[in-house]
Amino acid sequence: MEENGGNMEAEKQETQVQVRFNTKLKQELRVVSTPFAVPSSLTRYGLSEVINALLGLEKPIPFDFLLDGELIRTSLEKLLLSKNLSAESILNIEYIPAVLPPTPKATQLHHDWVSAVDGSSDSHIYTGSYDTFARVWSPEGTCVRVLEGHQDVITSLTVIRPSALDGRSVSVITGSKDRTLRMWELPSEDLSSQKASKSSKCFRGHTSSVQCVAASPSGNQVCSGSWDSSIRLWSTTHGDVDPETEEIAKKRKIAGSGADVQHAEIEVAAKATLEGHTQCVSGVAWAAEDYIFSVSWDHSVRSWNTETGENTATLSCSKALHCLSIGGEGAALVATGGADSVLRIWDPRIVGVVVPILQLSSHKGWITSCKWHPRSTYHLLSASHDGTVKLWDMRAKVPLHTLEAHKDKVLCADWWKDDCIVTGGADSSMSIVQNAKFSH
Repeated sequence: MEENGGNMEAEKQETQVQVRFNTKLKQELRVVSTPFAVPSSLTRYGLSEVINALLGLEKPIPFDFLLDGELIRTSLEKLLLSKNLSAESILNIEYIPAVLPPTPKATQLHHDWVSAVDGSSDSHIYTGSYDTFARVWSPEGTCVRVLEGHQDVITSLTVIRPSALDGRSVSVITGSKDRTLRMWELPSEDLSSQKASKSSKCFRGHTSSVQCVAASPSGNQVCSGSWDSSIRLWSTTHGDVDPETEEIAKKRKIAGSGADVQHAEIEVAAKATLEGHTQCVSGVAWAAEDYIFSVSWDHSVRSWNTETGENTATLSCSKALHCLSIGGEGAALVATGGADSVLRIWDPRIVGVVVPILQLSSHKGWITSCKWHPRSTYHLLSASHDGTVKLWDMRAKVPLHTLEAHKDKVLCADWWKDDCIVTGGADSSMSIVQNAKFSH
């Protein structure tokens, strides 16, 4: 019996599967399209070894593999079973460069929790903290500017790049528990000439803590969400400053002297208020100049026409939502995270469908941040109270990689230079993580 059992096991291990490889990579990384017989026990690692052997590469390249548009995450044998395919079937498998595990690059301590981070600029990183200050960091991890003005915790932050405005300055806009938003206008090149900066504009109107802020594609508008359940729209341009508050600022300049004159603030009133949410508005994002999305602790995702103020659509789930990001195919998908471990993907284009098209579960705590990759339609990241950041590919239901960048809750995360990640956490640190190049 033992001999027969051993023969049966050997026969099982020798089972072969016919595969045909294809790729969209450059010519020198393509193999012949003839079907090959490979062991059915192979996983993506074994398949990668096969491709490298066929290419005869001196330095191996790690590859990932797709079958019918889905990443292979099991053995070929299990794949055949899950697809109800016979062992005689020829599998047409596409190979793509694999995303390598992230590697820590630098960690910078703050005086308190790091609650907001923006990596949209290749030349600098911007953070907001519970210590009431925003900071500008060089690529080497040196703090080159401290932004002063708030009287309470900074909860959110967005950066308007020079190309979106006058080409000469970077605008940093923060939201705070002090119920205000503030704007700093900084030189786009030399940020190290002055260590401290005071805000040039203060946006007043919310009656409770500001929880989130986002800038429009043009940079001419900003929207903010608050614990007062409202969304407010603001103008960032000088021409749209409320005349009454501008006159107040002028009087303050006249009454002041020295540094007070130089740093006198202009107060800005909201140009519109969007109402409909019934609890804290925890995330906002612009889909177009006249079109935004929002999420709330009231369990809803809403879209809004900023010209008319109309709530154009409402999607709901069973949990309070904390964050959202717009991206994916056609930059039309909405990713959300909230008071559970599920990353939800919605497609507002599907008429009549009010539930997520995909739910990704791997975190062990609330999700605090999610961001689509700026150039890839497949990749996004999520951050959680479980202390991890996860990298996802929409073609798989399990994360590509899990990064443990903090010793406490991760409160915010963003992409930087396309393939690096910056995060902030309750361990009072900002972490920079280097990643491999993505295939797009």
